[in-house]
Amino acid sequence: MSKSFLAFSSITKKYTMAIAGLFLVVFLMVHLGINLFLLPIAENHKEMFAEAAHFMGTNWIVKVFELVLMAAFLIHIILGIVLHIQNKMARGYTYKVASKSTTSFMSKYIIWTGLVILAFLALHFYQFYFIKLGIVEAPLAANVPHPQEEHFYELAVYLFSNSMLYSILYIISFVVLGIHLNHAFQSAFQSLGLNHKKYTPAIKAVGKVYSVVVPLGYIIIPLYFILTA
Repeated sequence: MSKSFLAFSSITKKYTMAIAGLFLVVFLMVHLGINLFLLPIAENHKEMFAEAAHFMGTNWIVKVFELVLMAAFLIHIILGIVLHIQNKMARGYTYKVASKSTTSFMSKYIIWTGLVILAFLALHFYQFYFIKLGIVEAPLAANVPHPQEEHFYELAVYLFSNSMLYSILYIISFVVLGIHLNHAFQSAFQSLGLNHKKYTPAIKAVGKVYSVVVPLGYIIIPLYFILTA
């Protein structure tokens, strides 16, 4: 296999993974916007959450978006693992940076932060999506034996209020997500060739703000139920 083929293959993978990752960045904001209605931010927040969740679960445009999202997520994971293995095996062709630099450290461990996020998503799917599909049963104490999207409020409140372990895992996972996003956001724009002396610092700043604010928004939710239980 020639060096040029390896270089082309690696660039293509990084480009595709970056686009898929940015797609997921948008989803995280939309999902957070709905999840925040779990909190008493409005008098009818419960009804607003149920309506938003029902719309997201029944609208055909959202259904198509959901399939695209799942495809983007799988592509992002698979290409991330493939690139990690490729960089391990083809050391002669990888770009070298100082081993003590922050970038090198994050590049080395970003695959592991990604795997932590994947493990959490598996749990999250088990607790919500698989219950919706009827693959697993909801906890009896949650009083939602066959929940659809409009019943996710009760299920989420039950999990956050009655399972300290779930809440702690949720918080840890979003701390890890913030670390992952901080590096991945910048890497995505770099992979897309959007490096500019004038705009790159602004892109990095936006990435840092996003990687703190969005995960923090998710973390506030279990913290609220822990503190008010």
